[in-house]
Amino acid sequence: MLRLTDFIIDCPDTMKLAAFYSAVTGRPVKEGSHENWAGIKFGEVELAFIRVDDYRAPQWPDSEHPKQFHLDFEVDEIEPEQRRVLDLGATLRQDFIGPDGYGWRVYTDPIGHPFCLCRNKGFNWTGQHLI
Repeated sequence: MLRLTDFIIDCPDTMKLAAFYSAVTGRPVKEGSHENWAGIKFGEVELAFIRVDDYRAPQWPDSEHPKQFHLDFEVDEIEPEQRRVLDLGATLRQDFIGPDGYGWRVYTDPIGHPFCLCRNKGFNWTGQHLI
């Protein structure tokens, strides 16, 4: 049996990046996190951050320095979440929101990893659950 347990992101400062994603997701940084390894639990899967001495940020959308991965976050409304992630240190890179208000926007976290805020038709949130 195969089970996904961790999604690990390279970074120069684990606690700083974990704090950013903790604020973005509203989930706490895992107890026992430290300068070499930090994590945020999402049920059985952990979003983890590992310190890399010679970290080189992706330069998305530059194909010479590819993004390598990105995270998607489904939201009820883009605008309030955008204000929140920008205040936390994200940078808006591209906007793919259509005139109907659905689509996605691409951001980078404070050290250059891309992520998206998405609003898709037919997706609704109730508390912490997608319906």
